[in-house]
Parts: sequence; structure tokens; C-alpha cells
Amino acid sequence: MSPNGSDRSPRRPMRRKLLQALTAGLVLATATGCTYKDFPRLGMPTPTTEEAPRILSLWQGSWAAALAVGVLVWGLILWSALFHRRSRTKVEVPPQTRYNMPIEALYTVVPIIIISVLFYFTARDESKLLSLTDKKPDVTVNVVGFQWSWGFNYIENVPGSTGDAKTEKNLDAIPARFKKDFPANAGGVYDVGTPGTRNPQTNNPGPTLWLPKGKTVRFVLTSRDVIHSFWVVPFLMKQDVIPGHTNAFQVTPNKEGTFLGKCAELCGVDHSRMLFNVKVVSPERYEQHLKDLAKKGQTGYIPAGIAQTSHEKNRESNVL
Repeated sequence: MSPNGSDRSPRRPMRRKLLQALTAGLVLATATGCTYKDFPRLGMPTPTTEEAPRILSLWQGSWAAALAVGVLVWGLILWSALFHRRSRTKVEVPPQTRYNMPIEALYTVVPIIIISVLFYFTARDESKLLSLTDKKPDVTVNVVGFQWSWGFNYIENVPGSTGDAKTEKNLDAIPARFKKDFPANAGGVYDVGTPGTRNPQTNNPGPTLWLPKGKTVRFVLTSRDVIHSFWVVPFLMKQDVIPGHTNAFQVTPNKEGTFLGKCAELCGVDHSRMLFNVKVVSPERYEQHLKDLAKKGQTGYIPAGIAQTSHEKNRESNVL
């Protein structure tokens, strides 16, 4: 009996609150828009390039490692709370231990092993994803970031467009090591947007970048002003667009459709409006789109961005 004569245990309200919290957690975990088919991706969108499954696998492995560590920590916490709680009958002070060398060595070595394993797989996949030597690109697109939209230089030999991308003044910001893979006599075409531009099919905001399905596409990323970040959401891949420093990566789209892209780097007051679309089509439709841009008079290239900084030029000379 409690001091006031009641049979109610003071622990019951606590148990009731714990049950309510567990119920709320279960509802939050299950009452989402995800189906059982979406669950293995752990929040990631469906991959739409040949390279994206590698990123998804790394993401899933990281979650598996985090869950294993979490289960171990939660288990130790519950074990301590349940089996080492204060006895109701005994009041003596338990034995005091100042240190335990095996345990201290364990919680130093185990985190080092975990981080080393994660570092290995991350470095391995990053090296593979950013490699530009494994395969020569079929298509090269210079993505130009600027406040507050995007421009796309299609470095292609397009009928109706004359010139040479390797010597084009507007592409001076692009290093020579990228230009050596440009097609010969690539007059090229371009498309450029504003925050108010919209895709005519989906009405999504931003300009539309066209890509051919099944072709290896190299993105050469340059900026005119500040740091941006080029992110096509279902490609599961993004990379910074840095003024004075050229980044590049390659993907091979394997699903047709129109996908969303955005700037993933806080770049100023209208950062949230730096949206774009990516339309993956058949190679034939892609070639026709380039011809349509040439017919509109969008031939040549828009300025790629800020020229390379001195230390970047030195680095390029060492790479070459």
C-alpha cells in the first residue's frame, strides 16, 4: 500500500507514459508514405543511373553499421538499468571500481575499427565514382552555376554550329585536362535559365538539361560567382560548383523520364530558387534537341565562369 492508503503503485503512471511513448513512436515509424518496397532504400529515391546503386549500397551499409552500434549501446544501457538498479532491500554501497583496463581498451579500439571500415568503403567508392579515366565520355556538358539559375553548354558537334570548344574563349575557365576529351570541331549549343523558367511538360521550375539514355555523360562544373552544388536527386550524386576550381564527374543514365535537380549549397538569398530539371531521353531525341537549340540560334557557348586561380593552374600542370 502507498502512504496514503491507496493500492495504486507510484510506478504505474510512469509505465503508462512509457507505453504511450512507445505507441506514438510506432505510429510515427509506420504512418509514412513509404511502402515495403521503398524501405530497403532507407529514404533514398529510386536510382536512375548505372553508378547510383554503388552510392545506395554505401548508404545502406552505413545505416546497417549505425544500427548495429545503436543496438549494442541500447542493450548495454537497458542491461545496466535492469540488472544493476538499486535493490529495494539492500542499502549498502556497491563495490567502487576506478578503472577497468580491458573495457577501456575495448571502447578505444572498437570505434577505431568501425571508423576504419567506414573510411575504407567510402574511399573505395568515392575513388570509383570520381574516376574520369575508366571510360571516355560519350557526351560532355559544361554546367554553369550562377546566381540564381543554371546554364548548360552542350559540347557537341551540332549541325548549324561552327567553332572549336578546345579553343573557345568562353570556355577558358575549363582546364586543358578536360578539354583533351572534347570532340573535334565542337561548335556546340547552349541553354540557360532564370528562376522563372519552367519545364513545358511538367511545369516544374528551372531550365531543363537534356541527356541521352545509355550514354556516359561527363559533367564539367564551373561557377560565375559563388560556390553552388550540382545535385540531380535520383542520380544520388552531387558535387560542388566552385569559382576558380573545376570539378567533374561522370554518370550513365539508364532510365528515361524528367527528374528534379537543385543547388545543394547555400549560395545566397535566392538559393532556394536555383532549381532545374533533367530530361533523360533516347539518343535520337537528344540529338534532335541539340538541333532544335541550333535552329533557335543558341549556338556556341555561354561564359563558363571565373578563370582558374593560380594554385589551381599549378595543380593542373602537375596533373598533366
